[in-house]
Amino acid sequence: MMNEAKLQKDAMHILKLTSRTFYIPIKLLNPTLRKTVGSAYLCMRAIDEIEDHEELHPDIKQYLLRSTSKLLQNELFDEAAYRDLLKPYESLLPEVTLRLGDWLTVCPAGIVEKVKESTSIMADGMAKWVEKNFIIKTKEDLDDYTYYVAGLVGVMLSDIWEQFDGTKTDRELAIGYGRGLQAVNMLRNQDEDADRGVNFIPDGWTRKELYEYAEANLKKADEYIESISNKNILLFCKIPLALANRTINAMQSGQEKMNRKEVESTVEAILNEQ
Repeated sequence: MMNEAKLQKDAMHILKLTSRTFYIPIKLLNPTLRKTVGSAYLCMRAIDEIEDHEELHPDIKQYLLRSTSKLLQNELFDEAAYRDLLKPYESLLPEVTLRLGDWLTVCPAGIVEKVKESTSIMADGMAKWVEKNFIIKTKEDLDDYTYYVAGLVGVMLSDIWEQFDGTKTDRELAIGYGRGLQAVNMLRNQDEDADRGVNFIPDGWTRKELYEYAEANLKKADEYIESISNKNILLFCKIPLALANRTINAMQSGQEKMNRKEVESTVEAILNEQ
């Protein structure tokens, strides 16, 4: 069994490799929140890698996601059963997915059940959308999909804040925050998604409507953070939101995405506000 300090170091290393955007604000959290949010992010990223995998057949994805969801519903996560589940596909899957059990171990005991529950719901929702072949026809479809892959993250974070120090936030606004970040990703990855045969834009919508959808939800994110007084939590929430808003501005002015220097200056500006 790997010791806790080594496991925590590993978690932050994998986090940095999988998401620079979330690594930055997670690293700035105090130790308890860093462990909690870092673990939660890695658990959700673990299943996201199954949903997005380009080589796995949709039937296999559904099977893996639904089976993982069930394992997460048990009081004790059966790591041996999870390893057996993934064994036929372990050469295809990244480390973040193979080590789901480790990420749950990193999570503080008082909140790990909430992380398991949220990840389980997300895995089931992802399986549903794999089954539908990600065919989004209406705004309601888009809302449903973005709820499962991102809105749930917002709800889970709200639960983490409340458990940590009693910080109360609006769960509907939390869902909007998640949806806003996801919509920015959809705008940024539209060509890439099209190459793999996926289109997240509802029938009759153009890129313009997707921008409007992203901006409307990012306004909810602005409202969400107004209720947060804990400076450490507020800093965490402000960074992805500022990066999303700046990414939208960059894309609307013809850039594909923000460059590293723009990311650093955006983060620096928020740190200087504190």
